[in-house]
Amino acid sequence: MHDDIAFTGFVTFTVGGQMFGLPISRVQDVFKPSRITRVPLASAEIAGVLNLRGRIVTAIDMRQRIEADRCEGGAPVMAIGIEARGESFGLLVDAVGEVLNLSDVEREPNPINLGGSLAALSDGVFRLEGQLLVVLDVDRVLDLCGEQIAAFESAQSGASRRALPPSVEWRQ
Repeated sequence: MHDDIAFTGFVTFTVGGQMFGLPISRVQDVFKPSRITRVPLASAEIAGVLNLRGRIVTAIDMRQRIEADRCEGGAPVMAIGIEARGESFGLLVDAVGEVLNLSDVEREPNPINLGGSLAALSDGVFRLEGQLLVVLDVDRVLDLCGEQIAAFESAQSGASRRALPPSVEWRQ
């Protein structure tokens, strides 16, 4: 056994049948999203906003981010909460899996055949038994929709950024 091998924990989830991982150090919450309020004129990547324990959370539709087909069953059933740039975001996913501790030396660069939008969001892959775990770079997931988020944050600041009680839904 090698004591000098570094391991990273990843929260795993699926979107469109593909397994993904986020570094556990970037994950704040895993939750079932309640009512999502659509934001007029927002891009398709921004599903809307929701209230999570008094915080306004921007919901990002990961199916749109990776250009996957729409889910026939309706809206995604789980969300992964992250904090970035002083804001709260919820990545809407199909299902959340387990936390995997994986050896950093087993991480590989993106395969050449990884799709364009997915390759732009990926920070490498792990080959697991019978499947590929695509590691997402949280900053890239959010930066690629930076213009829409900046416009959304500007509109949101005009409405009100104060914390709301859990029973109050924020509307624009």
